[in-house]
Amino acid sequence: MSLKRIIQTIATVIQNAYIPAIFAGGIYQGFLKRACTPILNCWGCPLALFSCPMGALQHFIGLGLIPFYTVGFFGTVGMLVGRMTCGWICPFGFFQDLLYKIRSFKAELPKPFSYFKYVVLIGVAGVIAYLTAEPWFCKLCPDGSLIAGIPLVLADRTGDLRALVGWHYYMKISILLAIIVLSVAMKRFFCRTFCPVGAIYSIFNRFSLLKLQIDDKRCIRCESCQTKCPMHVPIYRSPSNIDCIRCLDCVKVCPTNAIKHKVR
Repeated sequence: MSLKRIIQTIATVIQNAYIPAIFAGGIYQGFLKRACTPILNCWGCPLALFSCPMGALQHFIGLGLIPFYTVGFFGTVGMLVGRMTCGWICPFGFFQDLLYKIRSFKAELPKPFSYFKYVVLIGVAGVIAYLTAEPWFCKLCPDGSLIAGIPLVLADRTGDLRALVGWHYYMKISILLAIIVLSVAMKRFFCRTFCPVGAIYSIFNRFSLLKLQIDDKRCIRCESCQTKCPMHVPIYRSPSNIDCIRCLDCVKVCPTNAIKHKVR
């Protein structure tokens, strides 16, 4: 197992380590929930120890307040490492990496779809959340369905939650299933097209302290980096690409050592 896979596994466990929920049920609401994790990880997951920053952002937007904490949080992480948290510690990103390993028909995502995540960020998590005072991205989020919605309904001992299951729940499950199918065929489909957290961090890729650098004298344009990249980014052409998650797989696979990571 590679170092990245080990770190992804450890990060997934640490962020979802509220073991008592397995035996006693319920959702952890202790002091750790006051802090955000730097990636997408649903607050409603019974095992989650931290809050999702996207849920926190929408909460303040819905109240008509300036989300100083979440904006500062995103800005700090983004200025330091860009989208690196997506590549190394995001459980849902890790899940998509595993899905793509399934033998199946593979397809490439058309480039314009990479910009749709900004529509989700501004339109759904921003404008709609403000107008309705509801966290609408959370209501549709496939990660929330996977680690919160499904487990909570399955573990419901009283039947109260199951009685509330209706069209909205089935719509969320349908979105999750669609994301799963598309992630088997395309590299990190959700991360590249819908994730608002990734959209925020992508803005900082060009300005973050951690950067990738290409040695044009060594680069032979073999495209090994793009083939290996979990986001299918042509790093040799665009080292600060909005979809680069700084996983550093390209650094390892480059046959001429033309790709380096540096802290400026």
